[in-house]
Amino acid sequence: MTGTAAPPGAACDALIEGWLATDLDRWTVHVLRRHFHPETGSPYWLRRAAELDFDPRDITRYDQLTTLGPFPLDSLRTGDPADLVPLAVPRPLSGRVWDTGGTTGAPCRVFYTDDMLLHRGAWRRWSFVTEGFAPGRGWLQATPTGPHLIGNGVWETSELFGGRVHVIDMDPRWVKRLIRAGRLADAREYTTHLLEQIADVLDRGTVDYLNTTPPLLQALIQHRPDLVARLEGVRLSGTQISPDTHRDFLAALDGGICGLSYGNTLGNAAGLPPRREAGLLPYVPNHPQVTMAVVDRDDWATPVEYGRAGQVRLTVLHEDLLLPNVLERDQALRYNCAGVWPSDGVANVRPLQVTTTAPEGLY
Repeated sequence: MTGTAAPPGAACDALIEGWLATDLDRWTVHVLRRHFHPETGSPYWLRRAAELDFDPRDITRYDQLTTLGPFPLDSLRTGDPADLVPLAVPRPLSGRVWDTGGTTGAPCRVFYTDDMLLHRGAWRRWSFVTEGFAPGRGWLQATPTGPHLIGNGVWETSELFGGRVHVIDMDPRWVKRLIRAGRLADAREYTTHLLEQIADVLDRGTVDYLNTTPPLLQALIQHRPDLVARLEGVRLSGTQISPDTHRDFLAALDGGICGLSYGNTLGNAAGLPPRREAGLLPYVPNHPQVTMAVVDRDDWATPVEYGRAGQVRLTVLHEDLLLPNVLERDQALRYNCAGVWPSDGVANVRPLQVTTTAPEGLY
């Protein structure tokens, strides 16, 4: 969203308030009627509608989205991302196509309109505020960049939160490729390369907060614990963090903040305060455009009971992108957000399975 004027904080707050007040069933109906409109809908979904034995515009409740089946991720690997954007969005499309990490096979690619980028950015700003980060400070973003949506965090942090952002580049696909090939020494050398760049920036003393991934923060603690202790806070994205690890990070920060988020290029969730007594790290999705369910690994349509573990099922309900029932490579506990959030949350997220053929690497 670089080059687009950022809204003031009050405008972002008003957006959040409106989104949280949105009825999920009504929003589902609105999004479906937009994507399946016979003249201005999205080309992908209009083709899919011709294959269905029912009219998706007859769906009236969020929980009826299971009738559309699991979303086939291969269509995001091989198809034109523009086909998922309703024709109501003026053509030709102008903007960015973003990639997922491509851990298992080719990456998935989606087009983000400005409204979608603002949605993600406003929620990220909300997270910064609720976690205690201060605006107008110095940041170092040591995350994937390039084709990865998390790289847009530079705009979110600088324009929406008044930050001054240093950036280093990080290619998670290269690390995963090295691990798959058994080139662990090369993977360690690349990690050292990243740590040296991080240390070079932090040594200057102009950075208050670090935005990175749990494995890279762990490596930095081992490499230069003095630099971590000097930080006022760290913001982490990724699945490789447990309540014990989060506690260790807080100790290394020596009183600093350790904020969390979970998600990927398709959809995200913000971290809630850890529940230490219950051993939980809970997250809440960016309602109503992003929702998450925890389902039985052998029955994707059936949510598990609260507090039980299962596979994460993501549903994306943007006006400009519809991705129902995406079965993620992650597992989590189903988290009861009653009285706190208008939809289910997830807790203690971790990879569904990690092998040398599908490594998590530095992310």
